[in-house]
Amino acid sequence: MQVLARNLARRVSRSQVISRYAYSTQRVRDIGQPTPSSHPHLMAEGELTPGIRTEEYIGRRKKLAELLPQNSLAIISSSPVKMMTDVVPYTFRQEADYLYLTGCQQPGGVAVISDEHGLCMFMPETTPNDITWQGEVAGVDAASEVFKAEQAYPMSKLPEILSGMIRKSSKVFHNDQTASQKYTKLDEFKNSASLGKVKSLSSLTHELRLIKTPAELKLMRESASIACQGLLKTMLHSKGHPDEGILAAKVEYECRIRGAQRMAFNPVVGGGPNASVIHYSRNDQRIKDGDLVLLDMGCELHGYVSDLTRTWPPCGKFSSLQEELYDLILETNKESIKLCKPGTTIRQLNTYSTDMLCDGLMKMGILKNRRLYHQLNPTSIGHYLGMDVHDSSSVGYDRPLEPGSVITIEPGVYIPSSFNCPERFQGIGIRIEDEVLITETGYEVLTGSMPKEIKHIETLLNNHCHEFASFSS
Repeated sequence: MQVLARNLARRVSRSQVISRYAYSTQRVRDIGQPTPSSHPHLMAEGELTPGIRTEEYIGRRKKLAELLPQNSLAIISSSPVKMMTDVVPYTFRQEADYLYLTGCQQPGGVAVISDEHGLCMFMPETTPNDITWQGEVAGVDAASEVFKAEQAYPMSKLPEILSGMIRKSSKVFHNDQTASQKYTKLDEFKNSASLGKVKSLSSLTHELRLIKTPAELKLMRESASIACQGLLKTMLHSKGHPDEGILAAKVEYECRIRGAQRMAFNPVVGGGPNASVIHYSRNDQRIKDGDLVLLDMGCELHGYVSDLTRTWPPCGKFSSLQEELYDLILETNKESIKLCKPGTTIRQLNTYSTDMLCDGLMKMGILKNRRLYHQLNPTSIGHYLGMDVHDSSSVGYDRPLEPGSVITIEPGVYIPSSFNCPERFQGIGIRIEDEVLITETGYEVLTGSMPKEIKHIETLLNNHCHEFASFSS
């Protein structure tokens, strides 16, 4: 257990901090996002984004072009900047397909991919005033030299050039969830749409994103490792600070100092009956002594996310009632993971886990009729994971799993305080979630380093809090 503690709570050394913020007098070109020259501590030569080489992005675009019907084109818009107030923007996150295909992490662009044109990028045009307030951004030169676009134009050229491309195309694919008026207001696009020539791009890009490359899996393992370390530190912190808001702040802090750019989603920190609300997000309540806390979290590392849940008693001891219910969820988690292998479907895993949970809840007297099960758990056993939390969402759960795909296994039970069952069970929520990589021979649990056995959790909470506190964060 001490080895586990040391491995998961790695120190951030002074030398690492110094190297991360070392400065040079050599002038390095700024294109508005990290490059190997500007951020050598993050990127190796040849990488377009941390961990992903330029050649991999080019290969992705070639695969998409091969999937497109003859004489078709794909239009992918970057995410827009969303405003919190009239002058304050929300933190920007790039649209996953745009990032996956271009490597550009910045707003304001539109990319077009076709077999005839390759990658054509329309880039934002900036003024000196823009640069003064917001800094440099990638323009036409960066599109050609850094992102390796075959054609690159300023955004002002989009109406003329893209209209001509659409006019000559038999079909136009785009993501209607992130469509931009920069092209949807064009007469040629409207005409194509009216003729039924406009199709969803997600059905193609989600196929490409489903199976991860070795480079992507390396980032996903690192993201999962950061999440495990951050959650473990937060679990230990909970004994002295049983407060949802404090634990939400703690888990984000621990992930960010280990290199994560952001959380994958707002952490769910539900203490007591709040844990029975599946996507509880207020995180504003004190956790009563003896209650469980459910913490669902994930972080994002260079475009790839993690997703992990653990439930535990901050006081350090499961009650016998909590232990009985927790054991059912734990065994369902472990047995479901054992079934993960090529050829299995998420639908089959869900059927198996549902039957196992129903049987257990019936035996405990919580569930009197199996038809009421979905009142206690309306969720699936899991989902695909990758650049988005619910990745490749257009791929159905009846698809046989293949090596290189990553899914979550997250059995749970969420008993509302008003549910008709023995009062002692009312208001309890428990989920145990792991990330699972499908391999050639079976599976690999990417979050396997995060404790979930009752004896391990209680030992950590009662015997290692001070040891963890001694680790420098």
